Amino acid sequence: MTVGPETVTDATAGGGARRTDRIPSFVHQRNRLTEGQQSAWDRLWGTLGRDVDDLVGGREPFAPAAWFGREAPVVLEIGSGMGETTAALAAAAPEVDHVAVEVFEPGLAQLLLRIEDAGLANLLLLRGDAVALLDSCIPVDSLDGIRIFFPDPWQKRRHRKRRLVQPEFVALAASRLRPGAMLHMATDWADYAVQMRDVADAERSLRRAPGVGPDGFLPRPEWRPVSKFEQRAVVEGRAVSDLMYERLSH
Repeated sequence: MTVGPETVTDATAGGGARRTDRIPSFVHQRNRLTEGQQSAWDRLWGTLGRDVDDLVGGREPFAPAAWFGREAPVVLEIGSGMGETTAALAAAAPEVDHVAVEVFEPGLAQLLLRIEDAGLANLLLLRGDAVALLDSCIPVDSLDGIRIFFPDPWQKRRHRKRRLVQPEFVALAASRLRPGAMLHMATDWADYAVQMRDVADAERSLRRAPGVGPDGFLPRPEWRPVSKFEQRAVVEGRAVSDLMYERLSH
């Protein structure tokens, strides 16, 4: 089922509900959970998960300090997939609180299992639309990083309007970063990499991070794990491009 136009409350702007007729970058399908995933969901979601709709609707605030019980840097990952990379990055940086937003419920359930297996206390999951979350719930200048690894490339030309990384989205995401914080993207589709670069280059509140090559890309940072998905892309002959941008001071 494709999610259609929606009404959101722009809490950060102090306004009321407003209509957004944007085209969603995802198709939400109900997927059956495995027995293990369902067990993890039943046991852990109430503690480790939140619904974006509840935050957008004002039933719960976006409150990482309360969720994690501490004041710490907060990194948002958009589209955590099956959670392999997400869990590894959270485990490698226990001093940072990680929030992952995803619509694919089996992926969220699998990530719950990874959190449990690794005993992670710095990772919380959100189910729902990341754009609505950024637009309505997350204050400006509040995030210490945003990661978007391998978003849906929407390969057919007529579907490319559904791609997440568009000018309006990048401007929104950049506004939620603290000055000096990083927007880190990666893709295995060459034309999407060029689109990401061109859109981010055009955003005046961002600049290419140190170490980025003259073509706008950089080698995969050693700290970013290689997932099975990425390994398969490489085997199939698709080069992976990393892009990193720094939020400028006001």
